Amino acid sequence: MTTTREEAARTQRKPLSRDRVLRAAVALADAVGIEALSMRRLAQELDVVPMALYKHVANKEELLDGMADAVVGEIDPPAAGPDWQYVVRGRILSARRVLLRHPWAARVIESRTGPTPAVLGYLDSMAGSFRAGGLSADLTHHVMHAMGSRLLGFSQELFDTSGPSGPPDPGLAARYPHIAELAATAAHDGGSTVGGGCDDQFEFEFALDLLLDGFESLRSQGWTSARKA
Repeated sequence: MTTTREEAARTQRKPLSRDRVLRAAVALADAVGIEALSMRRLAQELDVVPMALYKHVANKEELLDGMADAVVGEIDPPAAGPDWQYVVRGRILSARRVLLRHPWAARVIESRTGPTPAVLGYLDSMAGSFRAGGLSADLTHHVMHAMGSRLLGFSQELFDTSGPSGPPDPGLAARYPHIAELAATAAHDGGSTVGGGCDDQFEFEFALDLLLDGFESLRSQGWTSARKA
């Protein structure tokens, strides 16, 4: 019967590779948060000396690039079918599920100075889905801008309202009555990143569906960005 010590020894003998380093880094960030991730701590997790990591990633920034690519690689491939809205919607919601599994990933993706290879491949594939759905290259260009980070399953909100829940301060409600009114109608979602009381998933899908329906309307009209005479 194999003992725990024997299993640990076999794991330690497993050669280090870039893929193993990145998978361990993703798991560590999931467990302790991206702020606590360091090359030294990752080396401890892998039971190697820190210098061993540098054979596979040149520095912390390259590690983060690879982690971003590893996470994007978890997004489902596009579904088959002629309905481009269905295909795009499914892919984006898959991306959202992936980022919910790795809450730190959106911040890392945003922090990259340029798109990493996996992100570029994903965006190229998404552009291909728009083109396959009959959107012109011109419209697809503007669609990609309009979608922004929603293509990757997250969006940057206007401001953070994740403070304490409960009735709004009467003074603030008097000065900002419409904001107070909107806050009072929000559905409850304690873990929301959109804002205190908002249903994060609903808000994401609401905006996504509005955008996709709008893009289809423009496609059917033969919309072009060319200036009219």
